[in-house]
Amino acid sequence: MTSLEIGMLSFPILMTLIFLRVPIGLSMFLVGMVGLIWVTGGTNMIYSRLKNETFTTFSSYSLSIVPMFLLMGHFATLGGMSTALFKAAEGFLGHRKGGVAMAAIGACAGFGAICGSSLATAATMGRVALPELKQYGYAGGFSTATLAAGGTLGILIPPSVVLVIYAILTEQNIAKLFLAAFIPGIMAAIGYVIAISIYVRLNPGSAGTRPPQPMSERFAGLWKVWPVLVVFALVVGGIYAGWFTPTEGAAVGALGTGLIAFLNGGLTWSTLIESFTVTAKSTAMIFFIVLGAGIYNGFLALTQVPQELSNFVVSQGFSPWVVLSLVLAFYLIFGCLMDSLSMILLTIPIFFPVISALDFGMSPEHVAIWFGILVLIVVEVGLITPPVGMNLFIINAMDRKTPIIETYKAVMFFVGSDLIRVVILVMFPAITLFLLPN
Repeated sequence: MTSLEIGMLSFPILMTLIFLRVPIGLSMFLVGMVGLIWVTGGTNMIYSRLKNETFTTFSSYSLSIVPMFLLMGHFATLGGMSTALFKAAEGFLGHRKGGVAMAAIGACAGFGAICGSSLATAATMGRVALPELKQYGYAGGFSTATLAAGGTLGILIPPSVVLVIYAILTEQNIAKLFLAAFIPGIMAAIGYVIAISIYVRLNPGSAGTRPPQPMSERFAGLWKVWPVLVVFALVVGGIYAGWFTPTEGAAVGALGTGLIAFLNGGLTWSTLIESFTVTAKSTAMIFFIVLGAGIYNGFLALTQVPQELSNFVVSQGFSPWVVLSLVLAFYLIFGCLMDSLSMILLTIPIFFPVISALDFGMSPEHVAIWFGILVLIVVEVGLITPPVGMNLFIINAMDRKTPIIETYKAVMFFVGSDLIRVVILVMFPAITLFLLPN
């Protein structure tokens, strides 16, 4: 069996391990190691690869941005920013038809600007908004679907941990990726609000009403969200303006949210230790997945699978748009079965060379950034797509009385909004690239 055949055989083996519920990082690690032994016929390369890949992964300066963004999200929760965002949005939208659900989407978008994780955004805003939705008579399935969809904004609106990983894999500028994600992120929030408006009109009994707040209370609630705006402007604006690197910006953001949490009384010695512990555990999990992906992708590079796939696609003369559509469809399907980070780490080294070899009438940098945003969106759709959308299970765990099938029915309105957005961004790349400097 040739090296290329071994490389191609490794993918179904890897998928089988994942479906058998072997952790994704461990699956990639084991398949990569065994594949290296098979291809090289010995263990010498394994020891060398394991030593070099481990050192490269865990000493990477670029990856140090990950724990900083995770810590920033924990501090933001302790500082009451999630509650302040929801209350401010609820003050202006809550009295409208479906307004409390719209407020939850707005709060998720705001919290996503200081938290780079979809799952963390869904879990945090679920604790804040779910009781309010229940109090004002919102149907259980509609409530859980809204919060699950809103959670995906946490990873699309910068800063985003997955975008950082994508930038490292494809050697792109992190600041430019953050800028490119901004407009699609705003489009996602607006699309979800429209989906809510349509849903409550088709299902009038799914949403109750609440009395409007006086304007003085609305502006008082709006004033309480200024820390979020300051942190977002400082981190993303500072990175883009060149005041500091993305890693330094993440550290500044963590310091700023930590200081706000301390001033608000949410950050004590015990909660500080807890934040460090949770961040360390999450970082360790992410880094092990990165290590496993590095081992597996190194094995694939040795077998020439990415290069041969790229050459095959180019030689067949397929339309670049057809190839892109097939790749996005692949991400959409497998995103239902795997988390976004794992999908990015596993597939980008395979698909990125293929997309880079095609002519979309743009510069290679713009193609890379545009493709990264598209991939991020379709993978995130998987987090809310039945049967195994992770955000759906997180929110439903907070509301045991709501059957998961009710959440499935309601969330399809949000999935439809996402798919329409993907089509628009594919047809009009300028929307994604509009904010990038020439």
